[in-house]
Amino acid sequence: MKQSVKHIKKLRPYPSPAMKELFNAALLLRTPREASDFFRDLLTIAELTEFASRWQIVKRLNKGESYLKIATELNVSTTTVTRVAQWLHEGMGGYRTIATRAFGKNPDYQPEKPLIPRGKRWVR
Repeated sequence: MKQSVKHIKKLRPYPSPAMKELFNAALLLRTPREASDFFRDLLTIAELTEFASRWQIVKRLNKGESYLKIATELNVSTTTVTRVAQWLHEGMGGYRTIATRAFGKNPDYQPEKPLIPRGKRWVR
């Protein structure tokens, strides 16, 4: 059994009923703006920054960049890159599923306009 799956089994039940409600709420998001507003209300800027950094790590790993290059350019530790790589390759499959949908054969995919912080809101 994979180590990450063993860890998840310790978090019984996973997902908890509250987690399921959160995941289902996220499925109701219809636009990038709704997602931006929802996640900004849900998370702190530090949490959003951390999650965005992890997603950039996934993107760069998907492109085949070295761990050291990723860590240096994103200003994260190689331990963080290694952990994200482990989840990407041996986790529950969430990173892999969404990376395939988002990047497909084009790992350089970018949204039309990035979101930028403006006061308490994020705008395009």
